[in-house]
Order: sequence, then C-alpha cells, then structure tokens
Amino acid sequence: FASRWNRLVIHQGSKGRLVMLHRFRALMLVPILLLAACAIPVPPEKAAYVGEWKAPGMSLLILADGSIVYERIRGGATTKINGPLKAFKGDDFEVGIGSMATTFKVSATPHEKDGTWRMTVDGVELTRTQH
Repeated sequence: FASRWNRLVIHQGSKGRLVMLHRFRALMLVPILLLAACAIPVPPEKAAYVGEWKAPGMSLLILADGSIVYERIRGGATTKINGPLKAFKGDDFEVGIGSMATTFKVSATPHEKDGTWRMTVDGVELTRTQH
C-alpha cells in the first residue's frame, strides 16, 4: 500500500507505456512550501495587529510570521480564510496569493480603550483576546 503512495504513475495511450511523473510526497510538499514562502512577516510598525481578535460571529488570528486565520458567520453563511499576509496598504492588509487575495479594511487601527485592545476590521469592532 505504501509503495502506491510513493509514486504517481500514469498509463499513456494504448501502448501501455508507463511514465513515472513524480514521487507523490514531493508533489504534496510543493503547494505547502509555496504557501509558506509567500507570507511576509508583520512589519515592526504594524506589530499591534498581531494577536487573536474576536467579536460575536467573527474571529481573526494574525501571527507575527504573516499567517492569517479568519472566520466570519453572517446571514447563515460561514466565510473562512487561511492564508499568508501579502501586504499592508496603509492600515488595511491583504491576505492571499496573486489574484486569489482579499483585502481587510481597517477603519480603526489597534488601540487600547478601557484596558482592552480593539480594532475595527470590515466594519466589525474586534477585541484582542491574546497577544
């Protein structure tokens, strides 16, 4: 069974010729390595963005290495985004790779209010639960 997963083999035409394309493990690693290589770390001047942010129906995790995990429940639908930080554009930040990216609009940057850190993203005021 394990040997089946080690090689990806395709039959070509009626000649029955076998052509080995790649080791399966190497194929599976390529997309993972590409995703990891695309993230930029959060710049020092944006360090306040790093942390776990929550509001009813929305959570946003921003790691210092540029990994982003987002989930929002609205109107009976759930939107989930797990991806690399692509860029900061002013206060806003872009997550994804190439044209497969989304921009998070930040109307209130991270700030402390009444002893709690807050940030407003896409119109939702989030509270930082962990830094």
